[in-house]
Amino acid sequence: MDDSEEQPANGIPLPIERVASLLQDGTITLEGLMPDSSNYTFLVRVCHEELEGLAIYKPRRGERPLWDFPRGTLCQREAAAYLVSEALGWRLVPPTVLRDAEPHGFGSVQLFIDADPQMHYFSLQGGFDDTLQRLAAFDIVVNNADRKGGHVLLGNDGRIWAIDHGITFHVEPKLRTVIWEFAGEPLPTAIAEQIATFSERLETPGDDIPEALSALLDPQEVNALKRRAERLLRRGRFPSPGNGRSMPWPPI
Repeated sequence: MDDSEEQPANGIPLPIERVASLLQDGTITLEGLMPDSSNYTFLVRVCHEELEGLAIYKPRRGERPLWDFPRGTLCQREAAAYLVSEALGWRLVPPTVLRDAEPHGFGSVQLFIDADPQMHYFSLQGGFDDTLQRLAAFDIVVNNADRKGGHVLLGNDGRIWAIDHGITFHVEPKLRTVIWEFAGEPLPTAIAEQIATFSERLETPGDDIPEALSALLDPQEVNALKRRAERLLRRGRFPSPGNGRSMPWPPI
């Protein structure tokens, strides 16, 4: 997809650059705390010049410490997941930026997706296989440790969106996902080609993607990202669940 492809903001299609500007430079007003979140997650209103929209703000200081992820890095992983989604050309993750915001400080700010709350991964199966295959491959590459069914949204724009990527990019295998319907199937040619292009970019000196990811992740995590992409290409198939914990809980 072209970088200039339009994205929705407040129900109005906008070029991706304008959405990013709104999120990065807009004035943020808290609307309320999102329910059922393990970390502090706020719905906010963002206003910049003539633009206005809703976003999800996850401040670093509201992150619950995890034993296996470095403290204070979850918001950076949210931003890194967006960068990888864009670099692959899949546009699965809503526009996401890192910034300071009042009153809770530095964190991730992601465009809020208007979506049908009754629709999730389990109710979408069978109707969006091409997109869900890309999402399955995306989770393998970023090593998503928590792909719940409720993290897959059907936006009012008719597109599938993926949210909640705070526990991704670990150097050790952590894949826990509800998307196993493609296990053992060949990787579609188009997906393989896009992963191959992304993998080449990670090895290209001066490319902006490895530089941007290196600002968000540990060098070992960037190297592990490269290895996962290469391994998926070598295998040429979606993996099957391992012997360990392969499903998140709760599944939705």
